[in-house]
Amino acid sequence: MKIHEYQAKQLFQKFNVPIPQGGVAATPHEAYQVAEGLGGDRFVVKAQIHAGGRGKGGGVKVASSLSEVTSLADAILGMNLVTHQTGPEGRLVKKVLVEQALDIKQELYLGVVIDRAQARPVIMMSAAGGMEIEEVAARTPELIIKEAVDPAVGLQPYQTRNLAFGVGLDPILLRTASGFITNLYKMFEAYDCSLVEINPLVVTTDGQMLALDAKVTFDDNALYRHKELLELEDPDEMDPLELEATKHNLNYIRLDGTIGAMVNGAGLAMATMDLIKLAGAEPANFLDVGGGASADMIANGFRIILSDPRVKAILINIFGGILRCDVLAEGVLEAAKKVNVNVPIIVRLEGTNCEIGRNLLGESGLNFTVAGDMLDAAHKVAALA
Repeated sequence: MKIHEYQAKQLFQKFNVPIPQGGVAATPHEAYQVAEGLGGDRFVVKAQIHAGGRGKGGGVKVASSLSEVTSLADAILGMNLVTHQTGPEGRLVKKVLVEQALDIKQELYLGVVIDRAQARPVIMMSAAGGMEIEEVAARTPELIIKEAVDPAVGLQPYQTRNLAFGVGLDPILLRTASGFITNLYKMFEAYDCSLVEINPLVVTTDGQMLALDAKVTFDDNALYRHKELLELEDPDEMDPLELEATKHNLNYIRLDGTIGAMVNGAGLAMATMDLIKLAGAEPANFLDVGGGASADMIANGFRIILSDPRVKAILINIFGGILRCDVLAEGVLEAAKKVNVNVPIIVRLEGTNCEIGRNLLGESGLNFTVAGDMLDAAHKVAALA
């Protein structure tokens, strides 16, 4: 689960991670009031969407007066902000964060992420703050300093010192940096985060270290332990079909292709998408209905796939184990009764009760084509789409 920058910074404050003074606004007048309360004569107005690259897309502007805060907020609020992370459709901006502008001496990158290869959290710090960390990793990987944290031992003081010295921080800032990194890691651990990122982390001309930006992603599987975080989720930032899928406990991710896919098991789903691409087409979604899906879950998943106007054909690829093939067929037919099925459907069923499932679909009168194997199914659905 992702949250907005202003929400992440509110959590930072609870763990004594310093941030610039500021406030969130939903109207130009509210933005003016926030800036007026901050004082000073320079402000930053930042669009609040779940995507990076906002500055390049025109969603981050500097104002040199209160009246300019109002005009900039008026221009940003309601805009369809397009960045490299939103895709061409962009995101509608409904809130802005207004903060005091800072006199910056140095920009750094600081992030904590789960490294699956090492099976532990890794803290990354770089002197190349303000740049996309992927670009830094590709061009100048030596600028990224890493420290893996043993969860059984915790973050050690020598590791924070290694990070601070590694990015060339002034020794005077060593204690400040160590405390900053330690507090950020405490938050990462306390909230079961999968990612916490500050880019840039800035050092001001008067020697302060502040999180100028904030990006936080939580592990969905741990949210049952942090029910208060559910209030931070913004449905407007989610794809409508993905939001609908969460209501039915379906693992659904919308993609850009034209082949709808319904599969049981994440590994089989990934393999199915690979085969669709190998056949010369593009998947429109990732949908893992899981091994224990009921007929209702299948029906809802099928309905969601059909709700995507980009879908030109559907591939159902089921290996019947825990999920029996006849249950899958019943769910598909139940959904077909409620929605207009106007695209061809390729079915590959193997495993428990596969013959019963095939017969149910074959006798339904709907436009089903049975495939012999996975590769055959991929080629047939690509041709139809």
